[in-house]
Amino acid sequence: MTEATIQMTDPQMALPLFGARDQHLRRLRDKFKVSITHRNGQIKVNGEDETNVANATDAIEQLSEIVRRRGNLTPALFEETIARITGESLPVPRIASIETLAVGKEIRPRTAGQANYVDSIRKQDLVFSIGPAGSGKTYLAVAMAVEALKNQQVRKIVLVRPAVEAGESLGFLPGDLQAKINPYLRPLLDAIHEMIGYDQAVALMERDVIEVCPLAYMRGRTLNDSFIILDEAQNTTVSQMKMFLTRMGTSSKIVVSGDPTQVDLPHKMQSGLLDAVSRLKSIKGVAVARMTAKDIVRHRLVTDIVNAYDRPGRPDRPQKKSANSNGSRPHTRTETDRQ
Repeated sequence: MTEATIQMTDPQMALPLFGARDQHLRRLRDKFKVSITHRNGQIKVNGEDETNVANATDAIEQLSEIVRRRGNLTPALFEETIARITGESLPVPRIASIETLAVGKEIRPRTAGQANYVDSIRKQDLVFSIGPAGSGKTYLAVAMAVEALKNQQVRKIVLVRPAVEAGESLGFLPGDLQAKINPYLRPLLDAIHEMIGYDQAVALMERDVIEVCPLAYMRGRTLNDSFIILDEAQNTTVSQMKMFLTRMGTSSKIVVSGDPTQVDLPHKMQSGLLDAVSRLKSIKGVAVARMTAKDIVRHRLVTDIVNAYDRPGRPDRPQKKSANSNGSRPHTRTETDRQ
């Protein structure tokens, strides 16, 4: 028999932690095949299997932290926490399909993480989306923007992206402003064309109902009645992110998406995405949707590729020793090496 003890410093946390009529407590007992008791400010976990006891203890500690920060524990957060510990996939919740302007085009979230993302956009005015390539961050944000425009919830869609090159210099780009920024905004434009249709998208852009704009051109503006999407937000600086977020006008919604593992900023420059999430996550009206490799819906190999790059170490290179054979200093990994 294995036993673990958890100290509960605040007795007021017991009710939201264990749930109404102890529904969360019963779920933990059934899931991990353990007994859980709460007396005198102590939670005791007992079970035959050491791994089950450890997992149940971990779950209670994580759930307690959620209750401490938020004051409550929703069923969705409870299930997400359990799934994260057990490594199981969450069932995709039933959620209304996203309406687009393309005839016969219906878009639905395909994973639990995507469903949570869409639900957050519908309920909150500012949503940060963090996740790997292929998890639908940009695609679903554009779909929600088109739905808001179709339902006359907004008068304008604004697509924004920082003009940061992905590790290579493209040099001088010919043409007017639109031609210069097109390569950076291509993923957003591709999604718009798919959900609206090319001809209608061009017409809406000519009428300024849909605007594509590099981040640098957002300074000094106030955007009312708009659905604003900032894509590749990991490549914003802290000051750029502050500037962008403060463009938000009345009756507007902002979605900020990015992948912190693909930062193309100069070495040692802090990304504005994670800084903003850390500063703003506790503000009412702000949501943070985090997606993982389980939410990737591209080719099956993309999930394996993301997981391979997320693993620590470089299997193709032997570990460097503290000094080279000639006595020189060891190689120091740069930010580019780590990506």
